[in-house]
Amino acid sequence: MKLSLGFSPCPNDTFIFDALVNGKIDTGELQFQVYLEDVETLNQWAQEGRLDITKLSSLAFLQVAGQYMILDAGSAMGKGCGPLLVASRAWPLSSVSELRIAIPGEHTTANMLLHVAFPQVRNLVPMLFSDIEDAILRGEVDAGVIIHENRFTYQQKGLMKLIDLGDYWEQHTGAPIPLAFIAMKRSYPQPLMQQVSGLIRRSLEYAFAQYPRIAPFVRQHAQAMDEHVMRQHIDLYVNEYSLSLHDEGKKAIEVLQQEAMRNGMLAEVPGLSLFAA
Repeated sequence: MKLSLGFSPCPNDTFIFDALVNGKIDTGELQFQVYLEDVETLNQWAQEGRLDITKLSSLAFLQVAGQYMILDAGSAMGKGCGPLLVASRAWPLSSVSELRIAIPGEHTTANMLLHVAFPQVRNLVPMLFSDIEDAILRGEVDAGVIIHENRFTYQQKGLMKLIDLGDYWEQHTGAPIPLAFIAMKRSYPQPLMQQVSGLIRRSLEYAFAQYPRIAPFVRQHAQAMDEHVMRQHIDLYVNEYSLSLHDEGKKAIEVLQQEAMRNGMLAEVPGLSLFAA
């Protein structure tokens, strides 16, 4: 049986899925057609139901929860790992709602967390996450919400942090930051979902057993990223929640759902079980 699988080319995802998609673990009768895309592209594809299994931002998941369920393994969640709002000058936080701000996509968790901290923000410019720093430096926007490896490089480009949106979330809610999940179409039976989740967990366990060695698959898709930055990326975004959400992770998703509704980013609670059994 062949299933379509989408995840990003970022080191945390390629680290998790390397063994699964490159024959390093036995996947039995299951085969995977792999698509590597920016997370906002995957978010948009999820709206169309294009892939059987997909990485997607937590806000995007809530918007398509009628079609997909969260698998227990593979999530990006944790503490101290949220997006940052950065700029080339020290704008006062009281002025943030008036700034022209670049975001890495309307459906991203980064956009959601920006609204949690600044509910009145309106002047947003969606763009590819890797273009945000340069857009700030060129003066095309006043500030930008950065994610992924840009968390480790923005200071080298002369940018400064205005606020850590993840830290604001943690202080505001007391919950870990639910950045993104691996979800599978509801049309598939629960035993298959459990099987796929188990394979993702085994793939990650394989990767942890080899770490800190960086696999060629990770290097290949990290573009020009320095190896030290690759490890920083993996260390920040891959953790115990990636192996299993546990009760704390599931609770954080419920809090996210409540915040999304409170901030007008989610019209109504899906009223469905969000998690594969």
